[in-house]
Amino acid sequence: MSDIHADGAVPGFGIDAIHAAARRLTGHVVRTPLLSSPMLDELVGARVLVKAECLQLTGSFKLRGALNALLTLDEDARRAGIVAYSAGNHGQGVAAAARLAGCPAVIVMPSTAPRIKVDNCRWWGAETVLYDPGTEDREEVARKILDARGMTLIPPFDDPRVMAGQGTVGLEIAEQARELGLTPDTVLVNCSGGGLAAGVITALDDAFPGLANHIVEPAGFDKMARSLATGRVCANPHPPDGLMDALSGPAAGARPLAVLRHHDVTGLTVTDQEVLAAMGTAHRLLKLVVEPGGAASLAALLSGKVDVRGKVVALVASGGNVDPAVYREALAD
Repeated sequence: MSDIHADGAVPGFGIDAIHAAARRLTGHVVRTPLLSSPMLDELVGARVLVKAECLQLTGSFKLRGALNALLTLDEDARRAGIVAYSAGNHGQGVAAAARLAGCPAVIVMPSTAPRIKVDNCRWWGAETVLYDPGTEDREEVARKILDARGMTLIPPFDDPRVMAGQGTVGLEIAEQARELGLTPDTVLVNCSGGGLAAGVITALDDAFPGLANHIVEPAGFDKMARSLATGRVCANPHPPDGLMDALSGPAAGARPLAVLRHHDVTGLTVTDQEVLAAMGTAHRLLKLVVEPGGAASLAALLSGKVDVRGKVVALVASGGNVDPAVYREALAD
């Protein structure tokens, strides 16, 4: 992208932008807990710190980036309203942000999105427009609405304001770890377009230089890992048909990619079965309801995808908006 500098710097994004976002969001978002369990620690042989963003307003971290972006708009843009395209959690974040700011919102969602996410967007007062992910492009659907109504797009991840808002998750992890007297050695972050990963890793690398940074994606759909390996934006070959809809964005974000390439990031992948097992473990040991995509990092940890023995590990349980049938399956094991 033309605004990305040759050294990979993204204008409008960085540790200062993350701190500014934290000030902007104060009083509007939940400072979610950083949870631990001695039983979980024993299970993996490490001290595990789980950032429970599934307890965030709207049930995921997405409110942070959406509201940060919205609060930077001028009054005319807010009055005209905002548009988002989303598999569900970003849409809910934008819908809630719009309601908090008193402006209209339209959410473009795949027809395959879990019903709970569609219903929640509508509850917050947003208009929902469904599209067929197999035959239609979500950006084109959103563009038609933008052109017709003069609204402003709030992208799900490839935007410095959104990335900075998501980075406040990392600031809170750093503050809470220090309150516990702990210094994380390793961080695992669920990754779709990369906005959360870029924000959290930027914040934590600033607080704890030398961290081992890992992103976690669905097996067979590791578009960000492939993007990091090739240095160019990669896309999934087709829409994922598994359980991790929260990580099903079609392509990696160019700006998050530029940020992550300047950190020592390793890509990990997990399967649906590993994620279901992690959801069950989160329920038993942490008393958390976590959706499949939100449990990917915990799944990578529990399935031994990275050696963390003797370390302090931070990870983000990024969302908890799960269909009841899927959750029953997770708890059945």
